[in-house]
Parts: sequence; structure tokens; C-alpha cells
Amino acid sequence: MKRNATARSLDGLVAAGVLAPERAAALGRVADRYAIAVTPYLLDQLDGADPDSPLARQYLPSAGELEVLPEERADPIGDEAWSPVKGVVHRYPDRVLLKALHACPVYCRFCFRREMVGPGGDALNAEELAAALDYIRDHDDVWEVILTGGDPLMLSPRRLEEIVSALDAMPHVGVIRLHTRVPVAEPSRVNDELLAALKVSDSAVWLAIHCNHPDELTVEVKGVLGRLAGAGIPLVSQSVLLRGVNDDAAVLEALFRGLVRARVKPYYLHHGDLAPGTGHFRTGLDEGRTLVKQLRGRVSGLCQPTYVLDIPGGHGKAPVGPDHLSGDAATGYVVEDYRGGRHAYPPRGTLK
Repeated sequence: MKRNATARSLDGLVAAGVLAPERAAALGRVADRYAIAVTPYLLDQLDGADPDSPLARQYLPSAGELEVLPEERADPIGDEAWSPVKGVVHRYPDRVLLKALHACPVYCRFCFRREMVGPGGDALNAEELAAALDYIRDHDDVWEVILTGGDPLMLSPRRLEEIVSALDAMPHVGVIRLHTRVPVAEPSRVNDELLAALKVSDSAVWLAIHCNHPDELTVEVKGVLGRLAGAGIPLVSQSVLLRGVNDDAAVLEALFRGLVRARVKPYYLHHGDLAPGTGHFRTGLDEGRTLVKQLRGRVSGLCQPTYVLDIPGGHGKAPVGPDHLSGDAATGYVVEDYRGGRHAYPPRGTLK
């Protein structure tokens, strides 16, 4: 059955046939606190799916969201500490985030900005957007601007083109990167108008696609990714390691191979952030490191993302993948291969 409207409530999910009434009855407090939105495209994908399937876990509310752990926080990666003007996060010297809007096509149940996005969240008005662009224009150390939010591809093509063109006109901006769930959640939005809005004359536009499970790489999604790649836009992916969704080496292998085949380079595999009510999704760091280590022998370097942790408190991302090297320059090193074999690597100048 084809749906034609986004479900934005528990009643809407029940009416669409993707959430059982008895489950919905227990989720009122979840719906009161966190935004719900599931696009018609995703409703079709979820039609008849197991309510605990990897797709359903990502998009349908659950009672686990009511459990908030002591370590969880409303701003888990510390955006506010690095926000000099509204809508801008300047954590790293050479790049900034530009959060132009709060809306997303779908509200993922593990979102690290779940306290900030959705109906009633902050969006930049014309004056605030102008001030944000002025900040970037006045800081010539900014080489890369990352449009995020919210999902920047939810902007109208006209507004998106205005922002991209304004950034492209700044001589010091070399890269405009957009973080988006749209190709996976609402592929029909990627049309000729949107592609035209992403055309630049000087900077490079990159798209980071959020995709977590191989089942998301449908024929429609792969077609849209092909259009984007065919338009000359380099594509990378960001995935989140999620318990019950992709915390399995074979699933990650299929995901990253599928992305590479669709001309998307796996870029980051994020450890789950400490967002409220997301503890049921988070793996342990040791679990994540083990999974990433298993990937080393299963897939080529093209399919290997960097496993990263966004350090709580605003201290930035750090690679947290497994170690393959031990020892030091004085005594020599031991290197572990993908089979687990260990091999000596000598200190400099000791071989004749």
C-alpha cells in the first residue's frame, strides 16, 4: 500500500499499519517528549516488517526511550560550548557546523540532537542566517563548512542554493559538506532542482549520507545515490553503531560493501552518543572495537570507516578503533595482522 503523508504521531503510525495499537498505547510519554516523523517512503518499507527489525528499531518509538541513564545529557557532544553565534558551531580551527534548520524528514530514535530537533525547535530566521554567514565570512581560517541541523536537504532548493552560493563566494571556503538522511529516508526529494542547488563554481560540495543497515540500500536509494554521484558530487557515509541494528560483523560488512558499490565511501562509524533515552541502542566500546577489528579481515580498505567517539563535553571526535601495533622505537614493534598473527618490526637501523 502506497502512503502519501508523513506519519507524525502514534495515531498516524497506527493508521499507517506499522505500529500495533497495543504497542502505541504504552508510548504516550515517549511521543510527548520526542518528535515522531516517518516518511511515506519509509512507511512503505516498514509495511509488514517485524516491529523489532533493524529498520523498525531505527524509526519507530519504543518504551526504552523512557529510561534516561545518569551519564546521558541533552547536549551530548557539547555543541553549545562552541557556538559563537546562533546556528554556528566552531569546535575545530578550520571548520564549522552551520545548523540552518531543525527539521528532518524522519526522527531517528537514537538521534544525538533529539532534544533540539523536531517541531518547535530552533531554526534560523533571515537575520540569524545572515549573522551566521557573516561569522563564516569574517573567519578566513574556516576552510570547510558542514551544513547539518536538522537535515539541510529539507530546505527548499531556492534557500539551499542561496546558502551554498553564499558559502561558495567566500574565497577561504574550500569544502561545503552536507550531512543528510534524505537519500535514505525520502529519496524522491533528490530531484533536478535539488541537484541544481548544489552546483558551485569554486568550492567542492560533498554529501555525507547517514545509513546504518544494508536493508536501507533499496533500489530507489541506490538510484538516487547514482544520480548524486553522476552529478559529480563525492559521497561519503556516516553510520552509527546500534545494538539490535548493525552490531554484527556480517551486517556491517554488507552495509559497507553496499555503500562502496553505490559509490559511497564509508567515512565514520560513530559510537553511540550519550543522548537521553538511547542507552538501549549503545554498545560497549570494547564491543565496537572487536567488531571493527573483525572487519579488517573481511573487507577491503575502501569499506573501512573510522570508528570514532564524540567526546562528551565538546572535546571533538577521537578515533577509538582497535590497536594493531605495540612496542616502541627503542625496543621494536609488534604488528598484528588481520588473522591475529603477531610479527616483529625492528627498530630503525638494526637491520643489516
